[in-house]
Amino acid sequence: MGWFSRRLKTVAADGIPTKLDRAATGEDLAALEAFVASRAGVEFYLEPETTATDTTVVAIAHDGEWIRRRTGSPRVAGALARKHAVPLYEAQKTGYPERMRVWNRAHPERRAR
Repeated sequence: MGWFSRRLKTVAADGIPTKLDRAATGEDLAALEAFVASRAGVEFYLEPETTATDTTVVAIAHDGEWIRRRTGSPRVAGALARKHAVPLYEAQKTGYPERMRVWNRAHPERRAR
């Protein structure tokens, strides 16, 4: 075996193959939906696929509390945002809101989720 091994393709939530080891699951999408349903003023921030991580969404509530979950593709993230009437921003273009940083400082034990 060589220095580098090929990753097996998995299938994202919308049926599109991904080169990553773990694609988004129904549990990932359910966690985002539960977050939206249980908090006010939620916004989605789309993070693109990288060599290590599938496409993700950071859901940020009005008070800055947040979660990050895989969605598999921007199309799935968009459909989820439309379904719940949640704004969807591209994190690379807009950055994250200050309220998220304030929340992180107030809750250092919960930062890495």
